[in-house]
Amino acid sequence: MGAESGAVTASEAERHATGRGARSDDRVPMLHAVTSDEIVLRADFSERARGVMLAGGPRVAVHLRAPRLGGRRLYDLAVPLAEWQRETGAWLVVNDRADVALAAGARGVQLTSRSLTPADARRCAPGLSVGASVHSVEDAAAAAEAGARWLVAGHAFDAERHGEEDTRGLAFIERLVAMHVLPVIAIGGVRPEHVPALRAAGAYGVAAIRGVWQASDAGAAVIDYLSAHGAAGGL
Repeated sequence: MGAESGAVTASEAERHATGRGARSDDRVPMLHAVTSDEIVLRADFSERARGVMLAGGPRVAVHLRAPRLGGRRLYDLAVPLAEWQRETGAWLVVNDRADVALAAGARGVQLTSRSLTPADARRCAPGLSVGASVHSVEDAAAAAEAGARWLVAGHAFDAERHGEEDTRGLAFIERLVAMHVLPVIAIGGVRPEHVPALRAAGAYGVAAIRGVWQASDAGAAVIDYLSAHGAAGGL
């Protein structure tokens, strides 16, 4: 799908990613390292998360996502990550739970269809940056209208999913970029070698789960993603 007349360009989204009135170090990270219940329960999770944050600095966000854990356990995991956030410049983003994000001192919250709306989250916690996970152009329009700062959209390259509905691919990324000035973060089986195509489609950045956390060296995997992003014209 080619860019439409009047479409938003990737560079415009990158300018918007800094945020109105924000400092340059408040720019939305390019790489979002998303966890799962299994990942956060590994004995070496804290060590690996610290390595991710040290390797990526302000260009990486660790998304603390563990939907089966209760709020107290999630908070206990978030507190040390928030400390390393301040040390490294990396972002801690808590998925779904704006209350945990606020209590732990995270930089942001990633909202899903199960969460508060972006508008409600901004009212409850105006200091948090708010991202929204979207699966349709209607989702994206609603999130943008409600004040989300970035969109996480997929599935880009997820080989485990089948069918047009679940494997939206580059065309979906291009459509979102054409419609919105918000930074679009592509998710779904994304490996470093996919980054150039996603950048060409207009994606501001990428999100990864297995590509970071299943790597033998999570910090080195972060460098691989960020190097690919930079080589494809990223910031």
